[in-house]
Amino acid sequence: MQATNDFSGGGPDLLQPAAGWAGPARPRLLPPDGADRGMVFRAVSAVSGFIGRRPVPDIFSVMHLNPRLFWAWLFFASRLMPFGRLPATLREKIILRTAWNCRSRYEWGQHVVIARQVGVSDREILAVARGAVACASVEERALMQACDEMVEHKCIADTTWALLASRYGEPLLIEIMLLIGHYEMVAGFLNSSGIALEPPAEAVLQQFHQNIASFLD
Repeated sequence: MQATNDFSGGGPDLLQPAAGWAGPARPRLLPPDGADRGMVFRAVSAVSGFIGRRPVPDIFSVMHLNPRLFWAWLFFASRLMPFGRLPATLREKIILRTAWNCRSRYEWGQHVVIARQVGVSDREILAVARGAVACASVEERALMQACDEMVEHKCIADTTWALLASRYGEPLLIEIMLLIGHYEMVAGFLNSSGIALEPPAEAVLQQFHQNIASFLD
């Protein structure tokens, strides 16, 4: 596995993890042509606009190369996003921080798009990239710290857990842990398969870079 600062093919990103985005030199798995995606998959594609995912992201069509796993994964993933119980803005910040920690450009780019759609500002997305110290509230700092600890140490520290437990009941604590773990798994799949960000999401990501240029030190 190699790090790259030019995974988009359009020059280095203005904002990226210190070690660069992770991924192979070229894509390893490619989305199939529309005619090869299957009738059931094409039907679910028509419904994807309901959850704000139009056109259908390539992660879906690539993962559907293994339909036995795809449909089970899609059901589980939908319980976390978009049908989870966390506020959408906090959910997206957790996913973004996990994508950043995992150096997954595709996951980061897709969720920059979604985060903006649910009301997360560009300044807030930049704060997520900078980590817990850049977050305004104790709650968000604890969530960002939990993301960092689960990815790096595979366990949330006692002090972070105490802060989260003072704010969330057990069902939401479980959802937070599974949300982080799920998107760490997805990031590994995306990084290893080398799926490239689709042009519409790429355009939004580059617009985000332009908007935050004046915020960067």
